[in-house]
Amino acid sequence: MFLKNTYKVKFSKNKKIYKSIKNIFGFYPGNVFLYKLALRHKSATKKKINGLKVNNERLEFLGDALISAIVAEFLFRKYPFESEGFLTDMRSKIVSRSALNKLSLKLGLNSHIVAGNEQGKNARSAGGDAFEAFIGAMYLDKGYDFTRKVLTDRIIKLHIDLEVLESTEVNYKSKIVEWSQKNKISASFDVVDEIGQKFHKQYEVAVMIDGKEVSKARDFSIRGAEKIAAEKAWKVLSESEQEKE
Repeated sequence: MFLKNTYKVKFSKNKKIYKSIKNIFGFYPGNVFLYKLALRHKSATKKKINGLKVNNERLEFLGDALISAIVAEFLFRKYPFESEGFLTDMRSKIVSRSALNKLSLKLGLNSHIVAGNEQGKNARSAGGDAFEAFIGAMYLDKGYDFTRKVLTDRIIKLHIDLEVLESTEVNYKSKIVEWSQKNKISASFDVVDEIGQKFHKQYEVAVMIDGKEVSKARDFSIRGAEKIAAEKAWKVLSESEQEKE
């Protein structure tokens, strides 16, 4: 198998990407065209096939779900005695757009992104999008167990400092307030319902942006519900900003 892969790489017109994937992730791709698609930014969309644009957006969607699930399982096993809130916070820090952008840059994945123009190449989310799409491609090429092992052993364990993340607080509520002030749009965190009695009482908080509900969450404290709802809302706002790029 090693000799077969070496021969294929040596004489392939895709030699550069074969070697890069091997150096970064530790394996040779089977279907290299999936990975090439994963690195094709929407600004470099080639054509439409049956109405679908040929770029990395669909693979990005798949990779996003896979990364979230794999990271959640890793943290669940890594921290057997921590609360759901702690696990949610840690997962958010690992899979946030800014974290994935930095990770892509650190791995050198950015240098392989194909974009239609400089704006696409330098888009704030290009690196993170490519990384998510790459994970989606890996899953389609190699399967879930293989993808989980690579993401866990070659990425999380080698490139993510969990101790630093544990002590890093991400305040999504503050981010939303800052964003709303910058864009001169109103933002509020409203308690819209109270469920249960006494020790079983939960609060439901909605994040309202310009008078419209963006997200909603429940928790046993108003602060906890605000925190969860703010994280959901920030993801929606971030995705909206990416679409404008």
